[in-house]
Formats: sequence, structure tokens, C-alpha cells
Amino acid sequence: MQSQALKRSFVSFPLVLAAAALLMPEAVTAQESLKIYISADMEGVVGTVTGDQLGPSGFEYDRARRWMTEEVNAAIRGARAAGATEIVVSDSHGNGQNLLLDELPEDITVIRSWPRPLAMMAGIDETFDGAIFIGYHTSTDNSAGVRAHTMSSARLTSVKLNGVPVPETGINAAIAGHFGVPVIMLSGDDAIAAEASALLGDLETAVVKQALGFHSAATMMPEAAYRLIEETAERAVRRIEDFEPRDVGGPVELEVSMKHYRPVEVLGYLEIVERIDSHTIRYRGSDIIAVSDFLIFLLNYDSNAMP
Repeated sequence: MQSQALKRSFVSFPLVLAAAALLMPEAVTAQESLKIYISADMEGVVGTVTGDQLGPSGFEYDRARRWMTEEVNAAIRGARAAGATEIVVSDSHGNGQNLLLDELPEDITVIRSWPRPLAMMAGIDETFDGAIFIGYHTSTDNSAGVRAHTMSSARLTSVKLNGVPVPETGINAAIAGHFGVPVIMLSGDDAIAAEASALLGDLETAVVKQALGFHSAATMMPEAAYRLIEETAERAVRRIEDFEPRDVGGPVELEVSMKHYRPVEVLGYLEIVERIDSHTIRYRGSDIIAVSDFLIFLLNYDSNAMP
């Protein structure tokens, strides 16, 4: 009798598990896959203030690459502590080859170099649950912020979407929003934290330095910044359902002002471009993806490019 009862219990146990799985709340099953996109720039990274940290010719670039890499690692740790299961990182500064691959987790994907579709948001699509911006900075229209610029500090003096000046944060958030992905967190100086919050509303921010000027800041120490970013990323992912995508719809009007006359003059020959003054052009795209493609062309086309 005991053996028969024991046999019946073993037979029924899988049925109990199957029934429990069917009754499991959707929120629990949804957490089995949580995909996070991280776009990493450098001007907003702890300690960075001048070109001496921001490019290969700078005496402190090698050290700044490590700061950038460790800020990304901190965001990854925080996201994973909150349940993230898949992470894609976009190296989105300068030559796009700044992150130290050997010091990143082996199970992530890193997008490197240029040109590439969607620029700083290459690889994002509707399968992602949230986006995190690391090391970001203010726009070229902003009088505050370390190394304030939009897309190109050497060539552009203003970038507007639908008549509103935007930082890279605004363009990239709109690209994410096109795919239904909200921006949940940003790190950088206090000026970009304020600019991003005004533009996007509710998002988590990690302020790793206070901007004192274009080339000066009061900065945290790296280890303290990493802890702050990790805590902020974990908090953001834990409340991921609170955030809304920034979908700008379409059509989208882009205005770009340039430092020099001749690029504006030549672009004016294109039927799709309107030259509205000596330094400014206007382009109307069907959506933010068309605008992104136009910006990539604008900043990368070179008739002498090889191969």
C-alpha cells in the first residue's frame, strides 16, 4: 500500500508543477527575459574635462578609457542585479573604439566604430526593454556643461528636432522611442542631468561631476562614481515599468546649423534640403529613423573616402 501511494505521489508531482506554472503571474514570466541597451559616450564620464582625456593623442586618454569601461561595467552590474538577462553596449564616442573589450563581461555584445545605422543607437530594436545612457553631455545650444556639443563639436552649432534644440540625448531617446524603448537612466555632469530631465521627464540620473565650465568640473573619484552608477542602474531597471518611450512620431523636421558656409551651400543643391539661412539647413524626414540616416550622411559623406 505504501509503495502504491508513493508511486501516485511521484506521478502527480509533475502535474502540480505544470499547474503552478500555468497560474504563475505574467510579471514573473516576463522577467525571464529583460534586455537592456547601453549607449556609452565619454565627455560625461568621471574625471573627463578636456581633449587630454577624450582622444588617442591625449596624455590621459588611456586612463579615461578605463574610467569609461568601468562606468559601463557598473551599469551592467546594476542592471543585472535588477534582473537584466541580455545587454548590448554601443561604444559611441570619438572613433567608437574606446571601451576595453578585455575588461567587459564575456556574455555581452559591443558595437564599435563608424559609420553605422542609427549611429549612437546602432543595434537597438523593439526587443529591448530599456536604454541607459552613460557618459553623456549637454547640447551645443546649452551654455552649461563640460564639452557641450551635439554630434560634432567641430562642425555643428545647433541641432533642432521639430523646432526644439536637442542634445544627443534627445535624438537618441527619440530613436529608442521609435522602437517603443524608454530611456531609464543617464549618467554625466549636473548640466546634462538637468537637460535630460527637462526633455524626457522621469528618468534616473547619476551625476558624477559638477560642470564648472566647458573645460572644467568638480569631479567625484572613479570608485565612488562606479558605485553611484551601479546603484542608479539597479534602481532604474527595478522600476522599468514606470518609464515611457519618447516617440516623436512623424514627419520629423530637422534643423542643423553649421560653423562654415560651404557645406550649407552644397547641401542646398539637394532637392530634399532647404537652406534657410547662410549657416542653417532644414530637412523633413518621414520619421526619426529617416532623420538619423540623414545626419549620418551629413557627418560622414566624403567623396574622397576609401576604400
